[in-house]
Amino acid sequence: MPTDRLGQLTHLVMTRFTLVKGTVKLDDSATFTVQINPADFKHTAGITYDKKKTQGDAQASPKFSSVGDEHVSFSLVLDGTGVVPPGANGQREDVRTQMKKLNAVAYQYLADTQEPPYVRLLWGSLIFFGRLESLNTQYTLFKPSGEPLRARVELSFLGAMSKEESQLVSNRTPPGGARSITVVDGDTLPQICAEHCGDADMAADVARANNLPTLMSVAPGTQLLVPASR
Repeated sequence: MPTDRLGQLTHLVMTRFTLVKGTVKLDDSATFTVQINPADFKHTAGITYDKKKTQGDAQASPKFSSVGDEHVSFSLVLDGTGVVPPGANGQREDVRTQMKKLNAVAYQYLADTQEPPYVRLLWGSLIFFGRLESLNTQYTLFKPSGEPLRARVELSFLGAMSKEESQLVSNRTPPGGARSITVVDGDTLPQICAEHCGDADMAADVARANNLPTLMSVAPGTQLLVPASR
């Protein structure tokens, strides 16, 4: 199980975000911290190739076409029996309350956009930006009254990239160009993005585009691809 620098157990956190002018803006008021971490998760990605053959060729040489969709899926257990320690807020919550909070962060349509929300998943080395693709709930334990005491929730998320991130991952040149920089001791991504991109809020985009597990401590000598200053 992932732990922090002090060796404490960390929990998977889902945070709603919006894309403002192509940049990720986290909404820290809309988060859901799981009570019990997933036993495992599945992260899949794909690449599309152009496999057209010219007449007379025995076998085509695949040519890169585009980066395919990314998916993350996992199962959660929501417990309301009182056996599991309280969640991040220190309060014991029943299964219905936990489901309501999960739906509010990942599933419910937003009034201003009339669309499901964008969600960031953060757990250990996993940083994933996407949107909920499916949510299946199986209630497995009940009170005599019929109130659920435990539920198993299967979730699948489809990756969602900002414009800048998509350009970096696809190795396309954004307006103004892109460049490679070398991280020096003490650098953090927000500092790097403020200096080289003109916007510290692009840190989340650059982190995922460069497959970095954290926004803060980046190993000196690391080569990063960043967009040019706006």
